Amino acid sequence: MSETAPRPTLEAVAARAGVSRATVSRVVNGAHGVRDALAERVRHAVDELGYVPNQAARSLVTRRHDAIAVVAAEPETRVFADPYFAQQLRGISKELTAHDNQLVLLLTEGREDHARVGRYLAGGHVDGALVFSLHLDDPLPGLVRRAGVPTVFGGRPDWDDGQGGVVYVDSDNRGGAREAVRYLAALGRTRVAHITGPLDQTSAADRLAGFRDAAGEHAPGPVARGDFTPAGGERAMRELLDRCPEVDAVFAANDLTAAGALRVLRESGRRVPDDVAVVGFDDMLPVAEQTDPPLTTVRQDIEGMGRLMARLLLRDLDHAADDGDVGGVGDVEAGSAPDGSRSVVLPTTLVRRASA
Repeated sequence: MSETAPRPTLEAVAARAGVSRATVSRVVNGAHGVRDALAERVRHAVDELGYVPNQAARSLVTRRHDAIAVVAAEPETRVFADPYFAQQLRGISKELTAHDNQLVLLLTEGREDHARVGRYLAGGHVDGALVFSLHLDDPLPGLVRRAGVPTVFGGRPDWDDGQGGVVYVDSDNRGGAREAVRYLAALGRTRVAHITGPLDQTSAADRLAGFRDAAGEHAPGPVARGDFTPAGGERAMRELLDRCPEVDAVFAANDLTAAGALRVLRESGRRVPDDVAVVGFDDMLPVAEQTDPPLTTVRQDIEGMGRLMARLLLRDLDHAADDGDVGGVGDVEAGSAPDGSRSVVLPTTLVRRASA
């Protein structure tokens, strides 16, 4: 019966590198003050021996768990079915992995899950939280605040904490919507309709506002309520055709909505783009390039938004731990929103394909 080899110890690494135990501890825990040559000897000894730091002991020294909670305020079926979330999570995961942090995914199927998430965040299991897809009256921001964990939000929040301490990453939803409607008007379309997303989310509300911004310029047509899903796009498109059969263009709040609208237009005998031009929002390639015809859409960098959320959080954690040293996370300049919140709002771009 074979015996399991003992795990290499900090002392063994120190002996192999010819340095003190304290020097090994500083290198392993990422502290400063160790000369490059000594640090390289320690890292070489760590590799040779296969030393793995004891996370519990390391946390006592660094006060860091190297774990970040990612909280999606959506049910599991939505998160795993919508490619938007896959792209955002991919960006977050890439950034956290690059800085040796673990991603802990927390989903909220219903309001009963919020207390569970709040307890987990308050329990000291993670260093911070990334929270996205919030809805109006969502209790999560309050729970996160009470938990006292550093947090970055995905999307413009609809509240003001009164202290200018909210950090968020968003796209220029309103500007992108304006550009989409102006493009349709430039094509000569005179009855431009809009299918919204769920208006209890700021991204959908901002896209509706951008559509209305252009109304004074180009007199767009009616608005129908959607929910960011293909089925919602189908329902809304049927409603629009019933209410306003002369519609000659549709701006859909996201690509999944546009895909549903395209199916209904095809079933009704409308030719796209000859009879009705369609523009979406997101530029999710698995959707936009597979629709019939391929979808003209407003591109936002979804994966880049996820990476930037993680980078902002890691920057703040490193600032708190090291009094200003970002620890290799990279410089991120957060702008000031009108409400005093710290924010980064990324630009959007219209991508022209065959649907408009």
